[in-house]
Amino acid sequence: MVEPRQLWTMADVEAVLAESLRRPVLIFKHSTRCPISAAAFREWQAYLASPEARQVANAWVRVIEERPVSLALASRAGVAHQSPQALLISGGRAVWHASHGAITARTLRAVVS
Repeated sequence: MVEPRQLWTMADVEAVLAESLRRPVLIFKHSTRCPISAAAFREWQAYLASPEARQVANAWVRVIEERPVSLALASRAGVAHQSPQALLISGGRAVWHASHGAITARTLRAVVS
């Protein structure tokens, strides 16, 4: 299983956006208080166990506990904040995003392939 980077600070946001200039980064935005997000989190974990997850960098942020980080990420990536949300960042901008029930392991594998 791929071990994703957790985003804690604004410096982490800058680092992941800079990394997206070299290779795509898939970011999962997770609410620890939402059952829909819990289901999406399980799908994301299933994706992380797949070979496709090695094709990109992977990161995640907790939207409640690290709210300023989550909001800054959405703003900098050019998408409206949602939770749960998956973002594929390339060149510092979101090139794909999905939320809620649209986040499945199958979809995430397809997006990074």
